[in-house]
Amino acid sequence: MSLIQPLPPGPLDIVGDIHGELQPLLQLLRHLGYDARGNHPQGRTLVFVGDFVDRGPDSPGVIGLVRQLVRTGKAVAILGNHEINLLRQDPKDGSGWFFDARLRSDLRKYPGFARVHDAAEREVIVRFLSDLPLALEREDLRIIHAAWSAPAIQAARRQPLGSARAAYDAWEEEASAAARASRIAQRMEEEKQRWPYSLEDGSRRPPFLQAHCDNELNKSTYNPLKVLTCGLEDPATEPFFAGNKWRFVQRQAWWDNYTDATPVVMGHYWRSAEPGHPTQEGLFADIAPFAWHGQRRNVFCVDYSVGARAQARQNNRPTEQLRLAALRWPERTLMFDDGQQQATQGFMSAPTQQCTCQQSAAPGSTVASALAACCIQLASQPLCP
Repeated sequence: MSLIQPLPPGPLDIVGDIHGELQPLLQLLRHLGYDARGNHPQGRTLVFVGDFVDRGPDSPGVIGLVRQLVRTGKAVAILGNHEINLLRQDPKDGSGWFFDARLRSDLRKYPGFARVHDAAEREVIVRFLSDLPLALEREDLRIIHAAWSAPAIQAARRQPLGSARAAYDAWEEEASAAARASRIAQRMEEEKQRWPYSLEDGSRRPPFLQAHCDNELNKSTYNPLKVLTCGLEDPATEPFFAGNKWRFVQRQAWWDNYTDATPVVMGHYWRSAEPGHPTQEGLFADIAPFAWHGQRRNVFCVDYSVGARAQARQNNRPTEQLRLAALRWPERTLMFDDGQQQATQGFMSAPTQQCTCQQSAAPGSTVASALAACCIQLASQPLCP
């Protein structure tokens, strides 16, 4: 049994990052056709891409529901970076529902969230998350939280199911050894002395802190499990505020280098259903809100930013475009928590640059069928340059 597990057969409903938003999850499941026990009249299976918790009003409720669905065989789930943080006892933004160390700061940003106080309940949560894999796969589909990287997948495949925290910690120790050799900690402390303010204070723009940048890049270089749950990163050109923290590394659009024929569905990267919305900037600035992306147009991010609702409510901002979504497979349609359905676009379509494949359409064939024939050819050989 490996940290990379098989996807169940049959039709799937792949749910994006939930981040403690229990009510949108319940609404979404109802619109998808599931009853209170997770049964579906068509025998469909739910797939959760991770990040069930943090920031929203009811992380314990979300964990409880996902756990019940997984335990009864109605759903499968993988770990996201927020679950990894919980398993490693590493308090981060929005985790005050579980960690006392975050309670005071989180109450200012996300007031009114449910907490876990009972030690037995905390142990149940940890035990459930400890047993989850990092990726799911079958012949026609792959599920990952942040990035499908072949070297990282192979490293995770060699780790037994249930070992996510131990394996993560071991690779973090390797990263720490490399950091000590590069004096990263000392250099970070020097930077903190020069810039003594919290990096979670969005009102104070720091200078570019090179040691902080090196620290994040060092971790992602040595830790394949961080790659799978956080993505690949490059140095940023300047500091930017995202996820309630000043950052010095930027995420790679890894899908532009993904050449495998098997489609990948992921979460993690906030996008929007509305063109021009702030969450549609960055990696998705040039990608249509419902479009498949990547070199083969066979990668799809199903995270439509419901995790930003809690702070939007706190700041009296609109939340209509911050939605929970599920991608239906093999239909490739989206269902949102408000009941809106939307077809996705461009799956396995030809790249925007002109293709030099020798593809001829039969007399009377439509452009669409010719494109489909080209996609079949592309699935079995590298894309044209």
